[in-house]
Amino acid sequence: MKKLKILFGVLLLFGVFLSACAPANETETPPVGDEYTYGERATIQSVEVLLLESFPVQARAVVSGYFPNGCIELYNIEVEKDGQDFILTVHTRQPAGDIACTEALVPFEESVNLDIAGLEAGTYTVIAQDQSTTFTLDVDNVPLGEDN
Repeated sequence: MKKLKILFGVLLLFGVFLSACAPANETETPPVGDEYTYGERATIQSVEVLLLESFPVQARAVVSGYFPNGCIELYNIEVEKDGQDFILTVHTRQPAGDIACTEALVPFEESVNLDIAGLEAGTYTVIAQDQSTTFTLDVDNVPLGEDN
């Protein structure tokens, strides 16, 4: 009977740890009455851009980094365009209150679409914290049949 209680306790603890690995929420604003705290607690290690072979060209930014503990998770990635720059802000969330969290770094990698439709030919920069990369459009990225 004692072994059964220990097994049950281990399974319950394992379930709690797995629940902290829920997928990122795609909504832009925190839900009302949500029991999470929100912030920007991810450390970005790299950002790269993938240009998809299509016309008009499509682009995805791939952001890699880590969270400082096992309770923090990705909430969303906000993309703002400022001139020739795309600025990515990685928003995180973690359960509110005094809870136990693993103190291990948790890696993540996430991709986000960049809205490059209609951009003129040129070089553009993608920035996430202190990491950045550039990509170049050799021709105007306007669908065939559309005038500027």
